[in-house]
Amino acid sequence: MKPQVDSNKNILYRLTTILVIIFILISCEPFTTTAPETPPDPGSELTQTAKSSSLAVFQSKRLNPLDTPHTYIQDSCLYLINRWNRLNAKPGTVVMIVMFNEDILYNFDSIMNQLHAQGFKAINTQQFLTFMERNGKIPSRSVLIIQDNSHSANELKRFKDYWDLWKWPVVNGWVSEPDTPESLWLENITLENEGWVDHQAQGLIPGTVLSDDSSKTVISRELKGSITAFANHFAKNPIAVIWPGGGFGQRPAEAARILGYQLGFTSNARGPVMYNWVPLADEIDPARPTYIPEGYIHDPLMTLPRYSQDQVLDAIDQVRLTGNEAAEFAKSNKAAEFEYYDTVCQPIYGRMPTP
Repeated sequence: MKPQVDSNKNILYRLTTILVIIFILISCEPFTTTAPETPPDPGSELTQTAKSSSLAVFQSKRLNPLDTPHTYIQDSCLYLINRWNRLNAKPGTVVMIVMFNEDILYNFDSIMNQLHAQGFKAINTQQFLTFMERNGKIPSRSVLIIQDNSHSANELKRFKDYWDLWKWPVVNGWVSEPDTPESLWLENITLENEGWVDHQAQGLIPGTVLSDDSSKTVISRELKGSITAFANHFAKNPIAVIWPGGGFGQRPAEAARILGYQLGFTSNARGPVMYNWVPLADEIDPARPTYIPEGYIHDPLMTLPRYSQDQVLDAIDQVRLTGNEAAEFAKSNKAAEFEYYDTVCQPIYGRMPTP
């Protein structure tokens, strides 16, 4: 009878171990909202539980009190795998998103030279997307430079100087007006092919501002119309929408997702962004009434903040220091995060992968 007793003990031991693990997992708070990647076994109860586990989130005193970091990677285990993969961006890698308007000459050279002097390097939209979704490797201090509204080659030539000097690309928010002259399309097709201008969508009809009050027809016209125009002229699909006039809403954001957009840029200067870390507001700030709260949309990648060109010089140092502080936070929390992974994630994903 002894073998039967031992067998029963083994079964009881395994069952107890599983119950303890499940108890630990379900006691944690939800970590995030949406996940760009699919775990190995999405049907597993342990996998689903790991998605709802919690980790400490870096808090920056450099943000406005009403602007708080929002996360968006649902599966905390995949987040840790991407965060600590040595082939990916280092913890503390920060991106400053800068928008230039029609008055491109305002502090232009000062901004570009100061960014370079403080160690920033420009990236394009695809590099930015890969970083935000999977922590793909980019310079530890990166800047995404966006020029709002359609422009001719002559108007963009100042950016060309910095492409020739440092290989810095510029994102052109392109308004796909139906009456755009063919000559302007051809100019910008050439710039796109040269590699230093990265066109992304900024609507169809100038002056249109999208919101939750916009009709389905207007939302479709602005978002789908840009996709059609890009396919016909640039032979590519835009992956980002630069919200026209800074207006956005839950319905426009959801429609953009359905149509294949993966990024959306507001005109709110909340701060820099990092992997799984986007400062947003959940309520109206009386001190900044023009800033539309984004938190209720629950999609940080579609409501990304940008600095206007008149704010950049004052903010560069704060952005750099935020990245430094986030790197120190990661360093001081590394042991706890690896312990979390060993406890919560290893039963599902195995040991932390190392390149």
